Amino acid sequence: MKTILFVCVRNSSRSQMAEAFFNEMAKGKSRALSAGTQPADNVNPVVVEAMREVGIDISGNKPKALTMEMVKKSDRMITMGCGADVEAVCPAGFIRTGDWPIEDPRGKSIEQVRKIRDAIRGRVAKLMKEL
Repeated sequence: MKTILFVCVRNSSRSQMAEAFFNEMAKGKSRALSAGTQPADNVNPVVVEAMREVGIDISGNKPKALTMEMVKKSDRMITMGCGADVEAVCPAGFIRTGDWPIEDPRGKSIEQVRKIRDAIRGRVAKLMKEL
């Protein structure tokens, strides 16, 4: 079973959505984790709402800090939006790493978050085909 690690700065939006989409699409054959380099206190409530609209409940998720243990246990790491955030602190790639330049949903309207959500879903679907 492959493990994919999705990482963004706060682990409150992008990486949470990617983890949820991946785990739903993988149907237990692979798994995803998510973490942040500077985790927020809570998952973005607009993101929770946007995910509910597509039938995925992430309301119980909590942002997690990225650890070397997570990196070591993962087969691949996807950073999300590194360079898109001025304060971004992205991890060095100790494993096969890719970066998805995805806009941060923080402070965005539900309409904007839906576009970001759908872009993430599309990228996760493409990743699933590559594995």
